[in-house]
Amino acid sequence: MEYLVVIHRAEEGGYWAEVPALSGCYTQGETLDEVVENARDAIETYIDGLKQDGEPVPTEGGVFVTTITVAA
Repeated sequence: MEYLVVIHRAEEGGYWAEVPALSGCYTQGETLDEVVENARDAIETYIDGLKQDGEPVPTEGGVFVTTITVAA
């Protein structure tokens, strides 16, 4: 399964990530490699928990990502 992971720079340094299709699935890391690996672990743990509870596993819906330029 594939999930969109949105990675943000953390104000205190490092990065944090969210998985929009999995409500409340967040993680952090000091480097991009670390936050990506932590996101993989967080997704797997989240899905394992859903399966153990007999809950359906959400799939990634139609996600559209774009940038919008505005006058500053």
